[in-house]
This record gives sequence, structure tokens and C-alpha cells, in this order.
Amino acid sequence: MAERAQVTSVEAIEAFRADLIVFLSKARPALEEISAEVVRTRVWLETTQHSHWQGEVRRRGRELEEAQQELFSARISKLQEATAAQHIAVTRARQAIREAEAKLAVIKKWERELENRTEPLVKQVDQLHGFLAMDMVKAVAYLGEVVKTLEAYAGVAPPVGIAGSAGSGSRADEAPKGDEQADTAARGQRTTQEGT
Repeated sequence: MAERAQVTSVEAIEAFRADLIVFLSKARPALEEISAEVVRTRVWLETTQHSHWQGEVRRRGRELEEAQQELFSARISKLQEATAAQHIAVTRARQAIREAEAKLAVIKKWERELENRTEPLVKQVDQLHGFLAMDMVKAVAYLGEVVKTLEAYAGVAPPVGIAGSAGSGSRADEAPKGDEQADTAARGQRTTQEGT
């Protein structure tokens, strides 16, 4: 007869299952946060930043027009001191509008490229999220069933013929164990066959 299995690590499986549950409780919200952050970034670019820098271009354009108008007025009135200050103001206004236009160009570029750059990574995050939400939940349930099965198996008492007779008090009377049990069973079977 086959030797009885020794179930000794049910607690290790249960501990692994508990750790897996904790991991899932932390990993799934982290992945959801990543997906939400990509959406927030896209909205931030397309609405907040785009609107802000369009407004800045318009505002700085008005400031440039005002500075140019003041420079033109100063030239007409032939005030040399005012003309130098007005030149500086116009130069600064032109520089400011160039900066705003450059920022707006970067925003438009990222509006076009963000989808292409993030889409492959977002797909991987979504696949991992699906794996955690479906397969790993099934794994947790499976480990729970494994623990129940092993605990039930470990709780089963061995048959009387294998472990020894219930009334024997001395160790010499006990039935052989392990490989000795298999040898005894094989000898008994051979004896029975020879007798017939």
C-alpha cells in the first residue's frame, strides 16, 4: 500500500494566499490611478494649458500692440528719451509673445503626441489590470480551495490496518510503517497466491 502523504505546509499556502490578497488590494488601485493620471494629463493639456497659453498669446499680443503704438506716438512727437524706453518695451513685448507662442506650440505638439506615446503603455496597464482583476482573483479562490482540501486530507485518520491496532500497548505490537508496510502487504499477497 502507498505511503501516506505528509501535509506540513498548509499554513504556508494560507500565508501566501493572504499576502496575495494584500498585494491585489494595493496593486489594483495603483493601476487605476495610472490610467486616471493619463486621462487627467490629457484633459490638462487639451483644456487648461491650451486655453491658458492661447489667452497668453492674445494678452501679450495686445501688450505688443500697445507698446508699438506708444513707440509710434513717441516718434511722432520727436521725444528722444521716450523713444529709447519705448524701444525696450517693444522688444520685451515681442520676446514675451514669442515665448507664449513657443509654449502654445509645445502644448499643441504634446496634444498630438500624447496619445501615441501613452497608448501602448496604457494597453499594458489595462492588460495587467485585467489579469489582476480576473486571473489573480481566481488564483486566490483556488488557493482557498487547496487549503480546504489539504486541511480536510490532513484531518482524516489513517486506516486501522496501516497505523496499528487500537488495543496494542507495546511498540513491538505496532504494525510496520512506511516502506515496511508496503513490504508486509506484498509478502501477504504472495503468501495468499502461493497457498491457492
